[in-house]
Amino acid sequence: MPLWRIFSNPATFSAQQREGLAKAITGLYTSPRLGLPAFYVNVIFVDVPDTGIWIGGEKKTNFVRIVAEQIARQMPDPSTPEGLAYHRAWLDTINEALKPWILDRSEIEWEFHIAETPRSLWRVQGIEPPPSHSEAEKKWMSENVAAPYKL
Repeated sequence: MPLWRIFSNPATFSAQQREGLAKAITGLYTSPRLGLPAFYVNVIFVDVPDTGIWIGGEKKTNFVRIVAEQIARQMPDPSTPEGLAYHRAWLDTINEALKPWILDRSEIEWEFHIAETPRSLWRVQGIEPPPSHSEAEKKWMSENVAAPYKL
């Protein structure tokens, strides 16, 4: 499961922009590159009041903070050249997906980070998710629902 929490002023994104952004984020993970079931992707918009965001001791109403947790797939170790290249490419891919809603809006200041949680600490509907790329996971993807399975 990727879990994205997007902290911003309530006026920053309209309902249509939130939907578009959530669909773009979902598309990152359901693409052939990662192949996750759409229901794995959680995008939660957290409205922060005018006096709720302070950056460097100054109130900001135009700031967007994105906290993403990735659980279903882990990235390679960034201490290797290949792993670091993968991380950079993934962040570039994310930037491209966010472009219409955040990067192209010069009035927005923003920041994001990704944390990875061990897959062993994750359940969906109380069920241990099937192994990555397994037939059971493919079934979850095609049916877009968690269901008991056997390996």
